[in-house]
Amino acid sequence: MKTILSAVIVVAGIVLAPQTAQTQEQPGCFMRSASGQVLDLSNVCGDNLSQPSISPSGTYRIPIKRRDGGIPVIDVTFNGRQRFEMLLDTGASATTINPSMAQAIGMNANKQVSLATAGGIVQAGIGRANSVQAGGLVLKNVDVVVSPHLPIGLLGQNFFGDHDVTIKDKVVELRIR
Repeated sequence: MKTILSAVIVVAGIVLAPQTAQTQEQPGCFMRSASGQVLDLSNVCGDNLSQPSISPSGTYRIPIKRRDGGIPVIDVTFNGRQRFEMLLDTGASATTINPSMAQAIGMNANKQVSLATAGGIVQAGIGRANSVQAGGLVLKNVDVVVSPHLPIGLLGQNFFGDHDVTIKDKVVELRIR
């Protein structure tokens, strides 16, 4: 009787034990050969991230250059000519740059406002960029906050708010809703 009970407990333990998912051993598109060698399949899977692109389905792919505190840093171009590294800040309502960035693109912050930020209330200016571009997505006549409290710009909701945002390992995808 003990043998049967032990077998039932072992079988029940196997059936009732929680199943865990295993993570992929490395990022990207690859396979292992019979000898264990890793074969890169990026050209087959479409993971060529060297250039931003837009798919026919309306998805903009923006390469992540690096991460700053876990937040993606991407290239953003203002007025079609001046490129800056900026944080993709999903919690920021507005795209925000610092005064040196505003000067580089020739933007005047004509209006002064008080803004509630994660660090408290700050004074900032508001200007307008002729265009803001990340990947293939370009918006015209975008209001931009100019704040002296930032070492790096923030790309905010007023740029990508009409899109679903997916942050992957090496790319940010903006999908039109």
